Amino acid sequence: MFGGVVAHSRVQQRHPELSDEDVAAAWRNAVAVRRRSFDPPEYYAAAGADPHGRMIEMVGVELEDSRLLIFHAMRLTPKMADGLCIERESR
Repeated sequence: MFGGVVAHSRVQQRHPELSDEDVAAAWRNAVAVRRRSFDPPEYYAAAGADPHGRMIEMVGVELEDSRLLIFHAMRLTPKMADGLCIERESR
């Protein structure tokens, strides 16, 4: 679907517990993906498990070179879980 996933540097600045690989793995393991725009550039919201088993919410934009730039990633919130129509993990 995409030519790769790139995590924006602000993700790790805001959430140092998430590495670039955690974000890329969460995208690969996405259980829900929703397109948020239908005009270029295309924005996507998704949720998936990282290598540590944490459910991560992500928002990204498709770049001209077909890569996906994830500019928002953090632990899955109830609001995003509702928006993606999935159950939130219990703590």
